Amino acid sequence: MINSINDFKKPFFIGVAGAGMSAIAQYLQGIGKEVSGSDRYFHPGEYNETKEKLEAEGIKCFLQNGEGITAETDLVVASTAIEDTVVEIVKAKELNIPIIRRAELLALIAQSKKTIAVGGTSGKSTTSAMLFEILQHAGLEPSIISGAGLTSIIKEGKIGNAKVGKGEWLVIEADESDGSIVLYTPEVGLLLNIDKDHKEIDVLMDIFNQFKQHTKEFFVVNQSHALAKQLSANPAFNFSVDETDDAAFHATNFEQKGFAISFDVKHKDSSIHHSPFTIHALGKHNMENALAAATVAGLIGVPLQTSAEALKQYEGIYRRHQILGQKNGVWLIDDYAHNPAKCAASIEACQPLAKKVIAWFQPHGFAPTKFLRNDFVEEISKVLRPQDEIWMSEIFYAGGTTTKDISANDLISDLKAKGSNAFFAENRNDLLQQVRPHFTEDCVLLLMGARDPGLEQFAKKVWDEL
Repeated sequence: MINSINDFKKPFFIGVAGAGMSAIAQYLQGIGKEVSGSDRYFHPGEYNETKEKLEAEGIKCFLQNGEGITAETDLVVASTAIEDTVVEIVKAKELNIPIIRRAELLALIAQSKKTIAVGGTSGKSTTSAMLFEILQHAGLEPSIISGAGLTSIIKEGKIGNAKVGKGEWLVIEADESDGSIVLYTPEVGLLLNIDKDHKEIDVLMDIFNQFKQHTKEFFVVNQSHALAKQLSANPAFNFSVDETDDAAFHATNFEQKGFAISFDVKHKDSSIHHSPFTIHALGKHNMENALAAATVAGLIGVPLQTSAEALKQYEGIYRRHQILGQKNGVWLIDDYAHNPAKCAASIEACQPLAKKVIAWFQPHGFAPTKFLRNDFVEEISKVLRPQDEIWMSEIFYAGGTTTKDISANDLISDLKAKGSNAFFAENRNDLLQQVRPHFTEDCVLLLMGARDPGLEQFAKKVWDEL
């Protein structure tokens, strides 16, 4: 029985290259475990960047054929996507090796540290990264387990989604999409927002309420988000971009100039304030993320001045408004946006950069796209300016059993009916050829999508051919 992270020494990860799995694998290797793992994306004689970076950390990587699991393996970690029929699960059962899900293991790691769990539908990775940078700048030597790579850690030649620090604080991303957020009992729970994504609102409200009940010290809420505000534990822990709120921390005077945003942050005790915060990021949503990070840091004793200094140096995270560059008057930006609120916020954040935004989106999963169809159409049509355009390619299919009873073209038809400039490029490899006549001398081409491991290469291909 595995009750703590001291109960095993040689864990094996099935699906070790995944964003969530690789982060935990690196963390455990960093605290002295002998970690190994396999992934279906590892193929004989074929280069894999994630595999190379894991091996550089000392993590042994195997093909997903069972050879990596031996009698010495004392724990097998599987993500929720791994089915019981997978050869490695079968072998682990034959050898009586305990099997644990990723979220359960993260909960055990969180128990071993003073943990800040970052929750909410949107902004978790960015806020976790900002908070990590602040705590690091404050000399607290924090650890982080994130769902996305921090540019500052990627520059060290690592994947960037995990780091072990000597301090007592651990920042984790707490995921509501698989319900695992309810497993954590953090010192600080942070709720950024609540939007319909994988689940209906009433289900999400229940999940986030359990998250609140399990938080030990500070449950921090974004009061400017109506649904999140309903779960407030104490306004003295909260933040808001609405000055009329009774939250403790406020951000005001937002401004976006080019690729930087600035704003003022003040505490309701007017003797504690710092202005301005300046960050190399886009959009009001990033002001909220930064305010959330500064609020949590403030509650655990880090002055606003220190947060502002730290965020001046913030370098962003992988595929979150990643600026690939400008060619022939066209800025190319790659973003992880994949639900209605994120897509709308991503488009809006690019609008101050150019007179025209051409946004491209690849939805993922037939069931999620069908579930969110009306929300996508509402949110995107609302945010597009008359000159802006939305393009979509066909829904990304990751395999498995599903009914293919919707197309991205159905969303495009709905958007056209609302008067939006909407276009369908079924195969994304034809996008650039089809969209080229729509470019102006001052425009942004924004690429959006998630879950598809080929999106990074696609963005690079578009950049090369732009």
